[in-house]
Amino acid sequence: MTDTAALKRDNAQFLWHPMAHPKAMKQSKPDIIARGEGCWVWDVDGHKLLDGVAGLWSSNLGHSCREVRDAIVAQLDELPFFNTFRGTTHPRAIELSRALVELMQPDGVAAVMFSNGGSDAVEGALKLARQYHKLRGDKDRVKFIAMRQGYHGVHFGGMSVNGNSNFRRPYEPLLPGVFHIDSPWLYRNAYTADEAELGRIVAGQLEREIAFQGADTVAAFIAEPIQGAGGVIVPPANFWPLVREICDKHGVLLIADEVVTGFGRGGAMFGTRLWNVKADLWCLAKGISSGYIPLGATAVSQKVADVFDADSSGAGAITHGYTYSAHPVAAAAAIATIKLLVERDIPGHVARVAPAFQQRLRGLVKRHAFVGDVRGRGLMLGIEMVADQATRSTLPKSSDIPARLAKAAYRRGLMVRVSGANLILSPPLVISESELDFLCGTLEAAFDEVAAS
Repeated sequence: MTDTAALKRDNAQFLWHPMAHPKAMKQSKPDIIARGEGCWVWDVDGHKLLDGVAGLWSSNLGHSCREVRDAIVAQLDELPFFNTFRGTTHPRAIELSRALVELMQPDGVAAVMFSNGGSDAVEGALKLARQYHKLRGDKDRVKFIAMRQGYHGVHFGGMSVNGNSNFRRPYEPLLPGVFHIDSPWLYRNAYTADEAELGRIVAGQLEREIAFQGADTVAAFIAEPIQGAGGVIVPPANFWPLVREICDKHGVLLIADEVVTGFGRGGAMFGTRLWNVKADLWCLAKGISSGYIPLGATAVSQKVADVFDADSSGAGAITHGYTYSAHPVAAAAAIATIKLLVERDIPGHVARVAPAFQQRLRGLVKRHAFVGDVRGRGLMLGIEMVADQATRSTLPKSSDIPARLAKAAYRRGLMVRVSGANLILSPPLVISESELDFLCGTLEAAFDEVAAS
């Protein structure tokens, strides 16, 4: 039995939490989540909460999914670990690679390379992009272009292409040769209120940046189909098709960071499919194993794979990888997850239940003066709080409104996530309509409480 008193005593005393100041965690101790079932979790005091964040964009099949659990246990009994370096592999790595390539056949994927998580997947994509160009004889193509507000993990490559200075400044100097353009953020941009025009403007920035740097020096453009941690920023419908056209025109690879949007969260199996666009490299993680065991993957298009396959010099050897790449237990969890995603048509379920969820919470803008914008797609939604609706002035960093909202929701039985002035929702993809109704009603009550006080 867990000693609850000891857990509360030791909470944040020995563990440094990601994305937090150690001192702050000691002063305002994190919630201790002890159990999960379906779309619900319980803290150590037995308080039941709807998991409005799916762990962290991850538990797409909910908590304690029996099929994934059984696959993990069976694999532990059969082979708990072996590596996939050079001349060795194991059955689950082979089966999972085939399952992923077949799942992404409509996207033109030829192969996958496994890692431990999203940051790893991004690092792999950046490395493979540079190596691809070197194999083609374009040795000067080493630069990357990304978007402001973008989030691509915490390795030095990922931090460098991140578009939020909060993740960059403590660790600078970063990777040289990285440049950023604006995000096509309808609510906050200096150009226009017209979505299509904004898509053209920001795509034009990409093309001009490529020209300024010299197209023969740019390896890739990396972006999330929908920006997640940056505030759930959904691009205009014309943006991704224009980006694909520009990258093709200038020989620049397109990297889709699908760590959040992959495996159904936007209402399609992959975010790029929302705009009928095929990338050259994809970064996958989180939902690939429903978060049960850490796993990441970099998916490689046929175009990129052909260049490696054609190499006879030895320069195409991939000197990148991890001890735990395609870990057998993680691979087993992913195989079970993908099977359920397809059999239960989880992306289709998201597409059916999400519109009412999105529409209802957009009503918070009219309901409360401190809500500036509600935006999202599928089962990812961001609520941006402001100091003034009319001027869209940003909420001061000193404001306690976001934290108060999170606490009010928690007391009522809803776990949400706060990032700056944004409250972010990303519930499990198996969530029912009645559970979504509870989520919306509980959140509305939390907003009412904070507004009244």
